[in-house]
Formats: sequence, C-alpha cells, structure tokens
Amino acid sequence: MSEQFSSQLLERAVDAFSGLPGVGRKTALRLVLFLLKQDSEIVKTFAQSILDFRNNVKFCKTCHNLSDTDECEICGNPKRDRRKICVVENVQDVLAIENTQQYQGLYHVLGGIISPMEGVGPSDLEINSLVERVKAGDVDEVILALSPTMEGDTTNFYISRRLEGQNIALTTIARGVSIGDTLEYADEVTLGRSIVNRVAFKEQNH
Repeated sequence: MSEQFSSQLLERAVDAFSGLPGVGRKTALRLVLFLLKQDSEIVKTFAQSILDFRNNVKFCKTCHNLSDTDECEICGNPKRDRRKICVVENVQDVLAIENTQQYQGLYHVLGGIISPMEGVGPSDLEINSLVERVKAGDVDEVILALSPTMEGDTTNFYISRRLEGQNIALTTIARGVSIGDTLEYADEVTLGRSIVNRVAFKEQNH
C-alpha cells in the first residue's frame, strides 16, 4: 500500500529522492525530513551544488574523466607519467585507482563496457579516441583495468585487437581482484597490488 502523504510537496520530494539508485522510499522520506529540519541556507547550498554540477561539469577532452575545465587535473598534471594510459570503465574506477596511490600515469575512461545484452556496442564507448591517443605516439604502455567480468574481458579483447600493430606494451591488472567483482568495490590494498603486479594481456589470457 502506498504512503498517504499530507503534503503534495512532501510526496514530490520523496519521489525525487527515491528515484536515486539504492534509495528506497523509506530512506527518501528520512532524507527529506532531515532536510526540512535544516537551515534554509544549508538546503539552498545543497540544491545549488547539484544544479551547478549538472549544468557545468565537463568531460575531459583527452581522457573523458569528469572535470571542471576542458582538461582534467590528472591530464594537466606535468608530474604524471604520460607514457602510460590506464583504461577504465567509468569515473568511479578512476577514483578507486587514485585512492591506492600506486599509479602515476594517465587514464582513459571508456564510459562503459561492451554488453550486447544491454545494447552497448564498441561504437557506444570511447574506444576510437583511445586508439587515436596511442597512434599519436608518446605512449609505451596501455593498462587494461576493466572489471574481471565476462563483459570486461570481451571489452579487453576488442581493445587488444584494435591496438594490434602498435608499438606498445598491452597489460592488464593482476587477478587480485576476484572474478566478477567491480573495481569500485575492491579494497584499496588489493586493487593497488593488482595495478603494481599487472601482467601482459596475452599472458593473462593463456
């Protein structure tokens, strides 16, 4: 049985919060009532931060990570090793790897992985731009750091075929991350070791 709200404004707010992933209606109601108790300026700042993010956030022109400017801080950092590109599925994976403090190269965010069941093909991902970055030179290693799932492995294989003939080392993270796990939920020590102990892609698949 659905809730009987005494206020349509309350119901609309609960509907909005419950539309977020992992937020049920009971949690949404608790969050809305919490905000109701806060000072109006705090709520205004909260709402404005979401609007600012939605309207002004950009994707880095080089690696497709989220950024406040045309180029993200990682790509613009002269201290990063520009000879290495770590290929990840999404922004969360960049954050997960950065938290390990074990990698100092650049990234390339695909924006997903190949998944025929969900209608996601190679053309839906930032694979062509990765190939162009490698062809431009100055890259000697591409690290495939996709989650060790069937879809991740399929994407790894497709990228490896697209990069055939390029004078680079193609590596993948070690299987310290369990099969079927996603990188964003791996603990920092395990993920860090997987990056440090990466192996040649062909070796991983033999």
